[in-house]
Amino acid sequence: MEKKGVEILREPRFNKSTAFSTEEKEQYGLRGLLPYAVTSQELQKQRVLANIRIKDTDLQRYIFLSQLQDRNERLFYSTIMDNIPELMPIIYTPTVGEACQKFSHIFRIAKGFYVTPDDKGHVADILDNWPEKDVRVIVVTDGSRILGLGDLGSNGMGIPIGKLSLYTAGAGIDPKYCMPVMLDLGTDNETLRTDPVYLGYPHPRLKGQAYDEMIDEFVQAVQIKFPQALIQFEDFVTDNAYKLLERYKDQVLCFNDDIQGTASIAAAGFFTAIHATNKKLGDQKIMFYGAGSASTGIADLIIKAYIESGLSEEASRKKIWLVDSKGLIVQGREDLTDIKAKFAQDHAPASFLEAVKSVQPTVLIGAAGNGRSFTKEVIEAMASFNERPVIFALSNPTSKAECTAEEAYTWSNGKAIFASGSPFNPVVLNGKTHVPGQGNNVYIFPGIGLATLATEPKYLPDSVFLVAAKIVAGEIQDSDLEQGTIYPKLSLLRDISLKIAIAIAEHIYELGLARITRPDNLETHIRSLMYDPSY
Repeated sequence: MEKKGVEILREPRFNKSTAFSTEEKEQYGLRGLLPYAVTSQELQKQRVLANIRIKDTDLQRYIFLSQLQDRNERLFYSTIMDNIPELMPIIYTPTVGEACQKFSHIFRIAKGFYVTPDDKGHVADILDNWPEKDVRVIVVTDGSRILGLGDLGSNGMGIPIGKLSLYTAGAGIDPKYCMPVMLDLGTDNETLRTDPVYLGYPHPRLKGQAYDEMIDEFVQAVQIKFPQALIQFEDFVTDNAYKLLERYKDQVLCFNDDIQGTASIAAAGFFTAIHATNKKLGDQKIMFYGAGSASTGIADLIIKAYIESGLSEEASRKKIWLVDSKGLIVQGREDLTDIKAKFAQDHAPASFLEAVKSVQPTVLIGAAGNGRSFTKEVIEAMASFNERPVIFALSNPTSKAECTAEEAYTWSNGKAIFASGSPFNPVVLNGKTHVPGQGNNVYIFPGIGLATLATEPKYLPDSVFLVAAKIVAGEIQDSDLEQGTIYPKLSLLRDISLKIAIAIAEHIYELGLARITRPDNLETHIRSLMYDPSY
């Protein structure tokens, strides 16, 4: 550690604050700059938690933790890792949604990297300004569809920052390897553009060729400057999300979390729910409310699971039904995009409720960002023809959830197997406690990041997301199922991420996609890569 004195206290990676020993105070020129007492990291964490718990709102807690990250990185991550169930909803969904909406107003210190149209032709050059030269995980958004909140422009930077903190907390990716990126290519949110406090590029969004050229320049610049980096595309509008994934997924190391990560965690819950209902995979019929990137991504992955189980692709597709804002997606509709058209069924046009009653799905998945769209009539219909209807209300943040846990359990008279994207409290109904599962992508993407750090693959095949889904589903205990919980406890996240990383690394080596030699002991090697924030 070359820095001394106040420089150390201002460097979040090295700062230990009141945990510097008497000897360290002497060695690093800190005498007089800190109080007399030397406190342990454990005592510091207790103090952090006490300060968090006396805050009045989650946004205040978010700001407090963000400021802690800015001044003492190891204390921040150690606190998060030890208290993931309590603090993850603060540093990510649902609180991050409000934080993004108010990002320009609560801005303190720049934590990420911004690219604007003014940087065209110079993206590779300005990447040199990033302080770390060995970046391994990049989360990038253009802010065009933040959670279920829509176009938030450069305010969407809260998403990459939050996601990368979960890569570290959930799988031990060293924060020095992480880079949050905002492709600030304008916004069509007029309210933001006219807000004098707004920090983004205050012009309408780039579109067409100009947009494509900026994205491509960024991706190619990453290949030059950070050739081992995994690029996670996050919160792009559906058309662009698919376009970018198809363009780059077999060329560079990348994935789209809204499409593939969401698909993986939904598939994990789907596998667990099937086990809970004592039915076979081939007996399941799934209806999606929403036909965007999340729904179609889940549908594509579950079709792969159907095929793997022995069904033909044609038979598999007949089990997948999608509903958009105009009703059931059926053959003959002239307004369907290519992505939607491949899911069109031979059925008469129908509203959502009509489709539920007619198709009689066993599983209902909401990913449209349309809050409270799973009405009492919809849930009652699902319960009328299913002994255990599976209800997934996956939209984030909480205000966008298709229904609450209490509504799902109450309207189904306790029959529903429920999961949501944002957390809900347990529900007591008829003397029984139901514990809703949270289908959060955090079970998936940290382990994938750790696997890529260990193997440096050329690209990520779709099959890795099915591997991850099976690992998560395999972590469910019978005691969890008895309470209706279909996802593992968040307190187990680090162990689950390690298991996912090992399984995916094995898979990458089997496929011959790794760019580094397989170590003698893969698990030992991966464990050695995991960041330890203690001091």
